[in-house]
Amino acid sequence: MQSSPRTIVNLHRPKSARPFADRSKQWTSNVPRPASRGSQNAQRSYERYLALAKAQAQAGDIVGAENYYQHAEHYFRSMSSDREAAPPVFGRLGADRKHDR
Repeated sequence: MQSSPRTIVNLHRPKSARPFADRSKQWTSNVPRPASRGSQNAQRSYERYLALAKAQAQAGDIVGAENYYQHAEHYFRSMSSDREAAPPVFGRLGADRKHDR
């Protein structure tokens, strides 16, 4: 009968596999984050991911194209929610006041 070689299992975690709570403490900072530029960045990202998706589809990579389309959809939804939350446009302000009377 031949014995199989035994593998030694290391039960200690490497330093990089610390629990998530420890990692979040490491990245906290009192420095304020820069304000986002709103839908301009979302528009740019949407166009970029849409172009990448089309390129992947033309190359025949359907899975890669779907991945990029999902990213583009995220930014499209972000732009849509930014438009809904935006203050009323000057032209609409006069029309809204007619209904208040």
